[in-house]
Amino acid sequence: MAEQSFEEKTEEPTPKKRQELKEKGEVAKSKELPSVAVLLAALISLTLFGSFMYNHIQIIMKGTFSFPAINDFNLPEFLKFAQNIIGRFIILLSPIFAAIFITAILSNIVQVGFIVSGESITPKLSKIDPIKGFGRLFSKQGFMELFKSLLKLTIVGGVAFLTVKGEMKNFASLGDMELNSIFVYILKIFFKIFIRCSLAMIILVIMDYVFQKWEFENRSKMTKQEVKDEFKKTEGDPLIKSRIRSIQMEMARKRMMQDIPEADVVITNPTHLAIALKYDSATMNAPKVIAKGSRKIAEKIKDVASEHRIPILENKELARNLYPLVEVGQEIPPAFYQTVAEVLAYIYKLKSNYNHKVS
Repeated sequence: MAEQSFEEKTEEPTPKKRQELKEKGEVAKSKELPSVAVLLAALISLTLFGSFMYNHIQIIMKGTFSFPAINDFNLPEFLKFAQNIIGRFIILLSPIFAAIFITAILSNIVQVGFIVSGESITPKLSKIDPIKGFGRLFSKQGFMELFKSLLKLTIVGGVAFLTVKGEMKNFASLGDMELNSIFVYILKIFFKIFIRCSLAMIILVIMDYVFQKWEFENRSKMTKQEVKDEFKKTEGDPLIKSRIRSIQMEMARKRMMQDIPEADVVITNPTHLAIALKYDSATMNAPKVIAKGSRKIAEKIKDVASEHRIPILENKELARNLYPLVEVGQEIPPAFYQTVAEVLAYIYKLKSNYNHKVS
């Protein structure tokens, strides 16, 4: 087993392995997708509710600085006033918070589905192991994180530079504008930068997701020995299963032999096959096969039948047709009713004549 631990992982993960990884919270997903989606959701919310929020914030701020509700500056009244202002701000910002919250959840569900797992946040000593941490720092994942950070810095810096460069022609007119208008203009530039950065980050999200998928599939691969071990755990050891089947067959054979004394007749091939039939008009719609076998088992069936004086009748065609079509415990098909009825009638006639002679 020690040698097998160094075996190369070349096999695709089995469904059971994928399910175990999913239960542990180990799935292929991009951390950048929720970040970009949340940023876009916040920007869209601001676009839709920005003017409404701005007007109401002005009203709240004017009310705050006018102190209309405070007559005496005592602590209880001040806390009540502050609570009222904070509550109004929370209600005002709730659409943005709701958009961010819903987008953060949906962006993860879209990637991996709905998964609830505490495995990833369970404290583990391996997570603070400096050697393993150093290894993760220089792993493929670590280099990918470094590449993403540099790419994000490049995107943000490049977009900001190009946006500001495009607005340079308007800077000269800022001196003729009011302070409030300048502030609004600067906010518009920042907003434009955020929108362009978010759209540009979509490229990074696609690249990151492809890499995470590829890296996860490679990390999830199994060795040939792991696949064999898992098969043994789920399906059972082939040797043990074979032994169980042989025991079950032996038990079924014993039960079958115990039922032979109840048979009306045994049809033979004559040496290769033996089929024991029984018919009870009160409980059966048609004759039933209560035992069958080939070669050695056929010989045992005939021996048991002889011991209990069960008639043994040779009918090669009937034996060859019944043996592959009817299992033990099943009634014969309608196609054989006529032939079997003639056999049973012959047997009943023989028994009747024998009993008549004895009497």
